[in-house]
Amino acid sequence: MTKLLIRDLAQVVSPAGTGAPLRGRDAMRALDVLEDAFVLCEDGAIVAVGPMRDLRALGGDVDEIDGRGCAAIPGLVDCHTHAVFGGSRAQEFELRSGGATYEELHAAGGGILSTVEATRAAGEEGLREVLARHRSWMLASGTTTFEAKSGYGLDRDTELAMLRVVRDAGGSPTWLGGHAVPPEFPDADSYLDFALADVLPDAAKIAEAADVFLERGAFDAEQARRYLDACRANGLRLRLHADQFTEAGGVPLAVELRVVSVDHLEATGADGVRMLAVSDVAAVLLPVAALFLGRPMPPGRALVDEGAIVALATDFNPGSAFCESLPFVCALACTQMQLSPAEALAACTVNAAHVLGHADRAGRIAPGYAADIVLLDADDWRYLAYHLGGNHVSRVIQAGALAA
Repeated sequence: MTKLLIRDLAQVVSPAGTGAPLRGRDAMRALDVLEDAFVLCEDGAIVAVGPMRDLRALGGDVDEIDGRGCAAIPGLVDCHTHAVFGGSRAQEFELRSGGATYEELHAAGGGILSTVEATRAAGEEGLREVLARHRSWMLASGTTTFEAKSGYGLDRDTELAMLRVVRDAGGSPTWLGGHAVPPEFPDADSYLDFALADVLPDAAKIAEAADVFLERGAFDAEQARRYLDACRANGLRLRLHADQFTEAGGVPLAVELRVVSVDHLEATGADGVRMLAVSDVAAVLLPVAALFLGRPMPPGRALVDEGAIVALATDFNPGSAFCESLPFVCALACTQMQLSPAEALAACTVNAAHVLGHADRAGRIAPGYAADIVLLDADDWRYLAYHLGGNHVSRVIQAGALAA
């Protein structure tokens, strides 16, 4: 395979070291920074990184990218998205801007269930087209590794189709069978009876992880436990939506079951922060959802300072976080949760890769890692978060080839 040389970069910046996850202020702020540097890739992997003065003549075919004036950072990792869905909720957005709350819309038959109807109607090929479009947006914003959940089908055929679509697009599929109770079931328990008996066995053959929404109006702690126990018995890694609107036992359950991550945490108090800090459960923070819904931001600063594993993600979805941009997430993390730019970078590279089980190959610019690299149209990597709402992503290299 042809080598790829990215040369004359103003900066190459990567979270320091080789360990994962990173936890605590010092580890999350430590960066390896090279100036006037190059990155050499071969066979889809990074083989050398160094200052230009150390670059020697290369044999064989070499494609070159001129990196003058650009800072290089690792390809970004989005570890929590709902990027496969049918339809739009633009009308709902308009209603919410007039004062309707998320929970009021959900109770009136809007919210998740309106997307369920549209997603079921889209069909598998329609969903492939939707994800391809959303994937192009994500790549243009620097996301080279992504997770996406099912949960907008809530029947057997659509849930499995969503998982196949994510897998075939190169993403990490998560079975969110416990997202909401579809209208054809009278209650959560009867729906779980169906999902665990009729969907889980086949979902576990496609998905890498399972997730459940523990929240008022969705599933309670005991129902979430039942769901997660069954998913673990079928070989899936466990994730948990919790504390988005209320503290309903999500963090204690996550710690007890030793799930990979608990996501949202807008309502998490000091006790929950302390529990996560002494556990190996990652806290995946979704500040776009908090902004979109007018909710308090997750306690990012406290979680980092207490030593929790902290990751950032977009929560890209049609109803509460219609945003594919991890640079914007980094900006919110810095301006609204008081994380430093280096902490934000670590949270959406190394730590997000850890949540997906990919920390050995994604999240750093270093020999042996996947050649997933983002070039910023700026000579200072901090523009990633500094330019609020702007997009300084110039070029995206994925697996050693120019992707966007």
